[in-house]
Amino acid sequence: MLLAFSALLINGLKAQNDTIQRVSKGNIPVLSLEDAEIDDTNQSGDISGLLSASRDPYLNTAGYTFGRARFRVRGYESQYTNVLFNNIPVNDPISGRVYWSIWGGLNDVTRNKITAFGVNYNDYGFGDIGGLTNIESRPSTMRPGLKVSYSMLNGAYRNRLMATYSSGMLANGWAFTVSASKRWAQEGYVKGTFYDAYAYYVGIEKKFSDNHSMSLVSFGAPSKRGKGGGSTEEAKELAGDEYYNPYWGYQNGEVRNARTTDGHQPMIILNDYLDLSSSTRLTTSAAYSFGYYSSSALSWYSGSDPRPDYYKNLPSYYKYRGSFDEYGEAVARWNTEAGRQIDFDRLILTNKKNLFEFENVDGIDGNNITALRSNYIIENRVADRNRFNVSSVLNSTLNENINLTTGFNVSIYKERNYKTIEDLLGGEYWLDVDKFAERDNPVIGDNDYIQSDLNHKNRLVKEGDKFGYDYTANVNQANYFAQSNFSYGQYDFYLGANLAYTSLSRTGHMKVGKFADNSYGDSKTETFIDYGVKGGATYKISGRHYVTANASYMTKAPTFRTTFISPRTRNDIVKDLISEKILSSDLSYIIRTPYFKSRATVYFTNFKDQTWQRSFYHEDEKTFVNYVMTGVDKINAGIELGLEGKITQTLTATAAANIGQYFYNSRPSITISRDNDSELLSDRVAYIKNYYVGGYPQNAASVGLKYDSPKYWWIGVNANYFWDIYEDINPDRRTAQALHGFTSSDNSSIYSGLIDQREYSNGMTVDLWAGKSWKIKDYYIRLNVSVNNLLDVRDFTIGGYEQLRYDRDAVDRFPSKTFNMYGRSFYATLSFSF
Repeated sequence: MLLAFSALLINGLKAQNDTIQRVSKGNIPVLSLEDAEIDDTNQSGDISGLLSASRDPYLNTAGYTFGRARFRVRGYESQYTNVLFNNIPVNDPISGRVYWSIWGGLNDVTRNKITAFGVNYNDYGFGDIGGLTNIESRPSTMRPGLKVSYSMLNGAYRNRLMATYSSGMLANGWAFTVSASKRWAQEGYVKGTFYDAYAYYVGIEKKFSDNHSMSLVSFGAPSKRGKGGGSTEEAKELAGDEYYNPYWGYQNGEVRNARTTDGHQPMIILNDYLDLSSSTRLTTSAAYSFGYYSSSALSWYSGSDPRPDYYKNLPSYYKYRGSFDEYGEAVARWNTEAGRQIDFDRLILTNKKNLFEFENVDGIDGNNITALRSNYIIENRVADRNRFNVSSVLNSTLNENINLTTGFNVSIYKERNYKTIEDLLGGEYWLDVDKFAERDNPVIGDNDYIQSDLNHKNRLVKEGDKFGYDYTANVNQANYFAQSNFSYGQYDFYLGANLAYTSLSRTGHMKVGKFADNSYGDSKTETFIDYGVKGGATYKISGRHYVTANASYMTKAPTFRTTFISPRTRNDIVKDLISEKILSSDLSYIIRTPYFKSRATVYFTNFKDQTWQRSFYHEDEKTFVNYVMTGVDKINAGIELGLEGKITQTLTATAAANIGQYFYNSRPSITISRDNDSELLSDRVAYIKNYYVGGYPQNAASVGLKYDSPKYWWIGVNANYFWDIYEDINPDRRTAQALHGFTSSDNSSIYSGLIDQREYSNGMTVDLWAGKSWKIKDYYIRLNVSVNNLLDVRDFTIGGYEQLRYDRDAVDRFPSKTFNMYGRSFYATLSFSF
């Protein structure tokens, strides 16, 4: 019955607009543009712990097996899941997303996670549609003893060494835990990448009485790594490498990666645990986090783009132009490894030859300097972060039937964003002016217009100096929530609500020449008041069969990232910005027996009034533009199935699947602003209704077997299948302006090339894992080994995206970039504990 209902739901959604055909199996959507538009331009039944108290068969598979293919549970992005560390929220205030790398490598002390999945009752906060996870890292809860482990793998890193010691609660009322790890690789799975990361954790706890204790923990994970990136299918074929990485090259015969990340964001958390009575606990927390994250990239002032997969460096560019001699030269160049990577030696030689007279340096007339001007550099994009949090949560059992949880959280966040010179690549200086503004300067001789900072004109910058942009993002948040759980025999239900405040502003530290009156100092502050309500119920058919239902409606303030049109350059805010609205519900049938457990869930989520923002080089405008869509609506609907059954005492079978569809449900308004002026081009509509949300598999299924030997060893295998993988679309290709002059009846190849949404081929993988444990006196030894993608499937595209830059007359000129699942990979861990 549940499956039938789900099928009706999805079919009904698909048929909601019979004038538009969905993009499926090669069909082209009808955009419903008028000619004029083209011409114009648990057994106890406790609902709060039902899913999190035991291992959910679906979530186990989705979180580990499916995740390797970029799969998202219910299609939700990470900003729709609340993550807490010792009761302190750790979602990034700028984007709302969760960055697990902040505590990466601290596996031993972050194992204790309490999760309420989806809209549900929990003891820590209101939560979000993707649920809430609290990582409990109190020293008194850690297993006493020493544990040392070494892992070997062939992933992003090759080695991991980790050690953790915990005292447990001592007779004097103190407990402490220390943990440290190192992860490293000279080269990761992808060529040109590297990994060098450390992590540390120190925690102490004092028990003052049976009713009161306090803990202080501090942790961090300094890391540096060389990145890999998606590339076009042409570049992959030419390189003969499904994981071709365009970010690296050779310098003096040594491998160098131009795209490296470097970060260290320590966090200090103080928790006070106070039992006010046998039925009421008050947990109060304060935290301070700080540190930085940076990412490097190549930049250049003039001349040819040095990136090997830039479209003018690919053979297809010359073939398109009919320059067959140059086409042959490009093919020959790509047939050598050096020719398909960044030539750092050439860039350095160019800079060393570029003797230049800098005029009126520092804005002083006649202050001329002759020196080597770097035409090519590696810049570092830095975010310095500071955040202060205070939270308090009260949990109370009012009587045998009613539990109450209420609390608040306040967060004050500042993030200073700027660029520095990482490497001048043989030059002596970089002139801090805007090359695009210099090219497009509307007033000849107006030197102010091109300045990055009018307070420091014609500034020469050296390695380590700030340049380009410098601003602080200010994000202040506060929220209060209350929820109550009621349990009466066969029926449980809960109700909850929250109220949230958000303020967003920008402080500019450079007076940008193009926006002299609107870039330096404090911007206007945007404030939002948001709310949410939720409720759910469980009907216990018996001690082993349950039906649950959950529903919520909430609003969410825009993030800083989607509020400011171009925070690098100015204070302008997206016009008519409003909060996002989310309506979400699910219905589940759950079975829990000693030998079999399962969950079947129908879910539906309607997102309204999202804001979508990107910056890119626009082919028609001939400059960088800030592209904003408002009024973006989406629908995510489908079913989840998870089964786990014991065939024998030692043999267990599992199955999991997601069957759903995620698609756009509106025609958003578009605002385009150029980086070089404040004019807004806002007369566009994105005809993207009923296009699929792309970039990852929407659906996945897995079946598996696991054998657990009485002699403390185990082995298991999974077969996994992924389908409905759509390319992430460029909305500008679905506008009247892009289609101007084209119809479905003529120029059909151009028309379909612009609007058709590509569907990637389905994929199948097999995973194998095994393990063994030994106990020798008081010592424990454990060995775990896993092999993912056992059959070494390398041509499985798990996602991709259309480039935002495009040529409407030759859409293949800027082909899509894609990502392939890693081939056969392994992970082996040996640990000792006592």
